[in-house]
Amino acid sequence: MRGVVVKSTGSWYSVRMEDGEIWSCRIKGKFRTKGIKTTNPVAVGDRVAVERQAGEGVIYDILDRKNYIIRKSTNLSRQAHIIAANVDQAILVTTLKHPEVSTVFIDRFLVSVEAYNIPAVLIFNKIDLCDEEDRWLLRALVDVYRNVGYTCLAVSAETGEGVEEVKQLLQDKVSVFSGQSGVGKSSLINRIEPELTLKTAKISEMHDTGKHTTTFAEMFELSFGGYIVDTPGIRAFGLVHMEKNEISHYFPEIFKYAEDCRYYNCTHIHEPGCAVLEAVKEGKISETRYFSYVSMFEEETEKYRKG
Repeated sequence: MRGVVVKSTGSWYSVRMEDGEIWSCRIKGKFRTKGIKTTNPVAVGDRVAVERQAGEGVIYDILDRKNYIIRKSTNLSRQAHIIAANVDQAILVTTLKHPEVSTVFIDRFLVSVEAYNIPAVLIFNKIDLCDEEDRWLLRALVDVYRNVGYTCLAVSAETGEGVEEVKQLLQDKVSVFSGQSGVGKSSLINRIEPELTLKTAKISEMHDTGKHTTTFAEMFELSFGGYIVDTPGIRAFGLVHMEKNEISHYFPEIFKYAEDCRYYNCTHIHEPGCAVLEAVKEGKISETRYFSYVSMFEEETEKYRKG
């Protein structure tokens, strides 16, 4: 029998079977550790083979994944954590303020999903908190990412502004929602699908950060067609399974201009005849995006030095 994993708590998994019934399942013992290099061998969105053993569901195989989103785990014993599998698009919910947006965080997310060939969408939430100056900055940020080719939406989960556009984007697709704690991800999902009533929490006024209201990844069906995979809030997005010389490949605008560099192994940081550096000078590549690239490259270089 086959089904789709719709919730993961780390040791038990909820699986929606082909007939719509939800089974509570565990992982078959031998399967649990065989060849697994991530903290979670099974992820929400995985298509799995299930059988009944002693009255409980047991996952004994994962069917081929069309894709998955992965991030560095906080568990030092293993390298990575799979956020979700078999998705049509990855949605990053972020904010201009409360908490303040981090373009480096945004770019790390985009690089990670580019590496797995998953379309990405940026949703800027809490625009009801933006004054005139904030909205000018928001338009500038949106221009940066739209010029690269990313879909961007500005919304307010509080007032409902822009939510209909989000619903159109989600219809009949499997969409994974990610974002830092406090950006209003759960509030936005509740506004999109009020029947879900996901738990929300106010952000800390002292530190301008949010609490983790989503504890485990979970897939929800949308009344207008499609599915949302809600994931726990994340504070950092580390790069996984990526060599430093590959990072530029996942910045579409850098990859485009890199073809004209004088040297085939150009790092785009100090070499003469670098078409990327020239494009940055001419404003064809945004300085914030280039800064993100350099920070990622130097981070991976430092890891290599440390072994």
